[in-house]
Amino acid sequence: MSLRIVFMGTPDFAVPTLAEIVGQGHEVVAVYTRAPARAGRGMGEKRSPVHEMAERFAIPVYTPRSLRGPEEQETLRSLAADVAVVVAYGLILPVPVLEAPRLGCLNLHASLLPRWRGAAPIQRAVMAGDAETGVAVMKMEEGLDTGPVAMVERIAIAPDMTAGELHDRLAVLGADLMVRALAALSRDALSFVPQAAEGVAYAAKITNEEARIDWSRPAGEVHNLVRGLSPFPGAFLMVDLGKGAERVKVLRTRRADGAGPPGTLLAGGLVVACGEGAVELLQVQRAGRDVTSGEEFLRGARLAPGTVLA
Repeated sequence: MSLRIVFMGTPDFAVPTLAEIVGQGHEVVAVYTRAPARAGRGMGEKRSPVHEMAERFAIPVYTPRSLRGPEEQETLRSLAADVAVVVAYGLILPVPVLEAPRLGCLNLHASLLPRWRGAAPIQRAVMAGDAETGVAVMKMEEGLDTGPVAMVERIAIAPDMTAGELHDRLAVLGADLMVRALAALSRDALSFVPQAAEGVAYAAKITNEEARIDWSRPAGEVHNLVRGLSPFPGAFLMVDLGKGAERVKVLRTRRADGAGPPGTLLAGGLVVACGEGAVELLQVQRAGRDVTSGEEFLRGARLAPGTVLA
């Protein structure tokens, strides 16, 4: 049985779920997404990926800047949805919104709840060196990702996998999980289990300060930071390339042999000493330039062993 659905989402991660829901024949009566933002050199308005997909399907799109007002809440109630599906929407849903759909609001969250509740679960899982993560379908309540969970899919995190690679795999896995959950919901066969009280961890937003590489940390932690922030926002280092200190993003690394004072460039390539061990920088990007290999960067920058990277 098809359901009458309001879809709420904003970034690329949410697009496969919207596409799968439409493909399964459900009636998506409206899409809610973040309002267009000004971006680019011309500062023109850029619509979200979900907004673009909704228009391809000719689904009405709503972009309120808040859902706290009575007018916005009445608009949502008037849609008479069976359920709302929420995937990385970006706005807080107050209680009247959570209660507006007949069957409540289902959220697709990219972690194994209760680990990594919050804004950046994919990056935090990789940065922490977790061996696995997953996606969960949860019934939303007032708390931050605290609602009971209906279905979960797990996935291994390979030692060199980046957050971007994991993001893409979880987006597809999550879309399949959500349509299976909706199928069960349509048969009144979707049950929920409260989250465990133990093992709670919060995935706070990434700050600029923590994206800067701390070479005093062990090589394994530096490697996890780099892959956890690749491709966005990107871990970075500072180095003088002839015109003063310049910010350089590091997008891919691997553990390497060698030792020395933390931050020191060692012999044998773009290998940097850490507090314990060393890492080789495999992909880097100077501001305003394309991504290059570590070898290409080293040739162009002409950095000698013994150079200190900050």
